[in-house]
Amino acid sequence: MPDTFFYAAEVMLNGLMAGVMYSLVALGFVLIFKASGIFNYAQGVLALFAALTLVGLQEGQIPFAHIINAIFGTDLHHFGWTLPAVVAIALTALVMVGIAIVIERYILKHLVNQEPIILFMATIGLAYFLEGLGDVMWGSDIKKLDVGLPQGISDTIEEVTYNWFGYGFFIDKLDIVAALVAAALVIALTLFSQYTKYGRALRAVADDHQAALSVGISLRFIWVLVWSIAGFVALVAGIMWGSKSGVQFSLSLIALKALPVLMLGGFTSIPGAIVGGLIIGMGEKLFEFAIGPMIGGATENWFAYVLALLFLVFRPQGLFGEKIIERV
Repeated sequence: MPDTFFYAAEVMLNGLMAGVMYSLVALGFVLIFKASGIFNYAQGVLALFAALTLVGLQEGQIPFAHIINAIFGTDLHHFGWTLPAVVAIALTALVMVGIAIVIERYILKHLVNQEPIILFMATIGLAYFLEGLGDVMWGSDIKKLDVGLPQGISDTIEEVTYNWFGYGFFIDKLDIVAALVAAALVIALTLFSQYTKYGRALRAVADDHQAALSVGISLRFIWVLVWSIAGFVALVAGIMWGSKSGVQFSLSLIALKALPVLMLGGFTSIPGAIVGGLIIGMGEKLFEFAIGPMIGGATENWFAYVLALLFLVFRPQGLFGEKIIERV
């Protein structure tokens, strides 16, 4: 019985860590939704593109090498040098800012004051475009991402918990780093949203584009700013997920895991993204541990969506979402 209790506690802790990884993706969705009132379907692909670009720059890979070789009959793939992880991350962040500027200039500025469904459809097109661009630029093979983050089971935690409880907990070092990074991001983004003029302008733009323009808020600047921040968050998520499972095109599907997180936490709440992720991560692991064996297992694939669906029935705006108040 004691071993079962400690095993359940270990499952819960690993679930919380997995939830933090989901939250890193959900944060990008929240930022875009707060600035434009739309669900950004491209956020998962932004994480993929950031991870692909980071690996490409770090390894000195030549962008569009396949096209260059096909046109000119060459056999070029690498520049012959590599970049330190810090330099590659900084350059990738600049690339994400450049993408934000391009998105605003060629997509968003033409859709000011349009219906949310129009903007949502634009993000779907953007997602497929970026996915294809990443394939053409860096290739479709699976890549290993190594930026120096600690990985593997934490011997310290295993030893300490064994000495305390007689049962060693297996916790991944990368998950611990992800939890610390997520906490820092939430604190920084919450302070930015609540206590800076740009954060307040961001909320005004989400409420009404036309009204925000009428009081002198630069809609174009706000959109570039928030997409740049979302790109940086996507880069962080791409680093964590890429370090954990490799950089591959299935990485873009992590956006689907962010959906139930957003439904629970609320589409407009930065802290809600973390809380929702923790609930989803812990819930799916515990459900798989306690109920999974009774019904054949593999419950992690669908439990989060069922939980979110049930939650929507009782609180559609999420735990921390803005309450919808309408005059009747």
